[in-house]
Amino acid sequence: MKTLVIAEKPSVAQDIVRAITPTAGKFEKHDEYFESDEWLVTSAVGHLVEIQAPEEFDVKRGKWSFANLPVIPPYFDLKPIDKTKTRLNAIVKLAKRKDVGALVNACDAGREGELIFRLIQQYAGSKLPVKRLWLQSMTPAAIREGFDSLRSEKQMQGLADAARSRSEADWMVGINGTRAMTAFNSRDGGFFLTTVGRVQTPTLSVVVEREEKIRKFVSRDYWEIHATFLAEAGEYPAKWFDPKWKKAAANAANGEGAEPDPELKADRVWSEREAMAIAEAVRGKAATVTEESKPTTQAAGLLFDLTSLQREANGKFGFSAKTTLSIAQSLYERHKALTYPRTDSRALPEDYLPVVKKTFEMLADSGMKHLAPHAATAIKGGYIKPSKRIFDNAKVSDHFAIIPTLQAPSGLSEAEQKLYDLVVRRFMAVFFPSAEYLVTTRISQAVGHSFKTEGKVLVKPGWLAIYGKEAADEVADAKDGDKGQSLVPVKPGEMVRAEVVEARGLKTRPPARYSEATLLGAMEGAGKTIDDDELREAMQEKGLGTPATRAATIEGLIAEKYMLREGRELIPTAKAFQLMTLLRGLGVEELSKAELTGEWEHKLAQMEHGKLSRETFMAEIAAMTENLVNKAKGYDKDTIPGDYATLSAPCPNCGGIMKENYRRYTCTGKNGDDGCGFSFGKTPAGRTFEVAEVEQFLRDKKIGPLDGFRSKAGWPFTAEMVIKFDEETKNYKLEFDFGDDKNAETGEIVDFAGQQSLGPCPRCASRVFELGKNYVCEKSVPTLEQPTPSCTFKTGQVILQQPIEREQMHKLLETGKTDLLDKFVSMRTRRPFKAMLAWDKEADKVNFEFAPSKFPPRKPAAAKTGTVKTPFGKTVAAKAAKAPAAKKVAAKKTPAAKTAKPKTPRVAKPGAGFKPSDALAAVIGAEPVARTQVIKKLWDYIKAEGLQDAANKRAINADAKLLPVFGKPQVTMFELAGIVGKHLTAE
Repeated sequence: MKTLVIAEKPSVAQDIVRAITPTAGKFEKHDEYFESDEWLVTSAVGHLVEIQAPEEFDVKRGKWSFANLPVIPPYFDLKPIDKTKTRLNAIVKLAKRKDVGALVNACDAGREGELIFRLIQQYAGSKLPVKRLWLQSMTPAAIREGFDSLRSEKQMQGLADAARSRSEADWMVGINGTRAMTAFNSRDGGFFLTTVGRVQTPTLSVVVEREEKIRKFVSRDYWEIHATFLAEAGEYPAKWFDPKWKKAAANAANGEGAEPDPELKADRVWSEREAMAIAEAVRGKAATVTEESKPTTQAAGLLFDLTSLQREANGKFGFSAKTTLSIAQSLYERHKALTYPRTDSRALPEDYLPVVKKTFEMLADSGMKHLAPHAATAIKGGYIKPSKRIFDNAKVSDHFAIIPTLQAPSGLSEAEQKLYDLVVRRFMAVFFPSAEYLVTTRISQAVGHSFKTEGKVLVKPGWLAIYGKEAADEVADAKDGDKGQSLVPVKPGEMVRAEVVEARGLKTRPPARYSEATLLGAMEGAGKTIDDDELREAMQEKGLGTPATRAATIEGLIAEKYMLREGRELIPTAKAFQLMTLLRGLGVEELSKAELTGEWEHKLAQMEHGKLSRETFMAEIAAMTENLVNKAKGYDKDTIPGDYATLSAPCPNCGGIMKENYRRYTCTGKNGDDGCGFSFGKTPAGRTFEVAEVEQFLRDKKIGPLDGFRSKAGWPFTAEMVIKFDEETKNYKLEFDFGDDKNAETGEIVDFAGQQSLGPCPRCASRVFELGKNYVCEKSVPTLEQPTPSCTFKTGQVILQQPIEREQMHKLLETGKTDLLDKFVSMRTRRPFKAMLAWDKEADKVNFEFAPSKFPPRKPAAAKTGTVKTPFGKTVAAKAAKAPAAKKVAAKKTPAAKTAKPKTPRVAKPGAGFKPSDALAAVIGAEPVARTQVIKKLWDYIKAEGLQDAANKRAINADAKLLPVFGKPQVTMFELAGIVGKHLTAE
């Protein structure tokens, strides 16, 4: 009987085969597995199966009401993941072979690896005995050693229970939490989707809490005193400080129990009068000088794990976390240039020293001029040696740190090259000696006041040599007494003079908003905010989410409109504040705190070690889920308590004070106690108003066009909103305004006096003006000059959800077309697209004009003698390839074709059509295919993988398979045809 080995990734399966071939004998390679006399080796591609509630216990989206909650299924069904069904079926088929007598779980050494295997095993219905291959290093020797000491199924039961429990608990809390909050927010009608999750909601909470601090921040004035001292050798800068100042004492002065004030510092003066007095007292006075110099060293940063790589790439290049992961995955899968990127470890296995030495040798011989000399220096200097900081099995989890492989890459895109260089430089730097500095602290004292100057001079660059000028810039160009400058010398006992002394008025600043880099750091270190020691310990290596899921969590929050990305800043929306208010008001704040993850991790760790049963843990999760739903279901107050705004804009009906509550903006009367009845919901058509928008809306009685609204059928739309007086209720109310202009039909005279024309009408050359929600020719509506319209030119200010600004309409009328606009949404496909608006003279209307493809059409092959194959597989004489001749031949054959058989649709025969390149074949398969089918298959893959950008559906994000096809991390849908053409050759 044979043993079936199931790895987590194809690359690991290949490594296993190479390692055991000397003892297991030769393997024969098949499409999705390797086979020898005794072994079958195959692999998953990550998760192939996901859990779902059984059909009879699930609640479909249209019935998300409290009557159907909570959903606590007695067991979970399994559902194949669509995009990997083929791989799953292949593994199941192997597991059911009659000659297979045992299984080896060779998935990654950790909780997720255990879950991936167990779900495949369950789906296959396999009862075969299982052994566990536990690998933390992928060297051949480590793999063979792992096979010599396989673990039993019983030994792994605790880890398997913990893996299943975490997955099922996430499902129960995420599904029930989302449905309960959605049901609560939809009680007044409509469907207001409110997603929550164990990782996404605490992450959002971090961003919201920072924004709350920014909004409540009150800037304070303070002063710094800067001086320039003159010595015999020249000038040097310095800054005043209080040598007696202590942070603890300064904060204690605020009173017992008060929050520490981070703005209190030794070099700040809080009174202009005091600052000016110090400057006056010191200016022109002599000063004594004392200084102390001491050498310091700085080691290179640790090797990269995924989160630190994402943070560094965001800071240096502005790459989003998602983009960095996609590029790293391409460097790993396609180019084989980096090790596995989805890792949370920053160390290497202790047996990896020989591999590292070979990697340095590869880099030294690679011909990469900016990297090779440093690799050669390391080899010559004997820098590559054992170090616990680098090689430590205790710090290696499922995977080790991200480092370059033994394969020198070629054909990298610009983004891939940047990321590869980032990893290689860090990899080399960690083995180089520390950088050595001489740090000098100089204290200049004049009339009882102290001024500090710090100088930092690079003595030996060490690892900084790898970074060259970029690193040198970090320690140079400092001023105003900060570290980094080389100081002019002062002789022992020399007196210096304060030449220039000035008090500079400054203001305290609010904390910075999160960028992706800083938010990833906050997610990674979420455990540090937990007070309970045991929970903090459980979270120490976990944080919020895993390195592989953190990017997706951030993108998900942006897609759900909980956050906006503006430049590099992440800004929470009104919808995010509303969710946090709801969770706090309902008393289910545990959903927004890292403690929930910490508590789970603590209990799952106990389960892994057999100290807690799976049944007990899941019963607790079920109870928590019921409590969460019941608190939302049983809430019977009119509003949720929260920190709500009082608006500056008055009520349009009575001029009273407008106040916010959980669901509405309401008039509270002129004295704030008796409103006139005017109010409106905060979330019309599923879009939550920002406070600034409401202020503008009340002032102008109109707003828009705004996007993000959703119809009852769930489709997005863009519209303006107006506040109109309603005769029936004798009060104002909100309405959507879609801009239907009735002037022409009613005959009401239009007066364009005082308006500036946007340009000449393309039909009759008369003037074009704004009217309602349209741009119209002055002769298309009744006016005093021409009561009967004679022209029909009219076009909307919003077309397919794209607002058409005045300047764009002016450009169209003056030049014939607008700029390329990027927010159109197709009515048929509901997909965004880019286009220009242009006057179409033949069609006599404004039409779309699309940007030309960046890729020129493929040149036809030069004619040769002999025969050639056409795209449909027919062989013709090469001389007939001339265009004119081909046309004539076609024209002569037409009559004969009519008398022959009725024409049937042409279907490409198997083996006929265009041959995809290797990169494209990895996505759509290697069989020859018609060009139209290529685009269809590509779109099927894009949809299945969810690669349309969440914020901009016209853009397609490249995953590891598509990156080599696209050649860049993102393309637009209009580029696809041109890109595909480069990857097809005629059969």
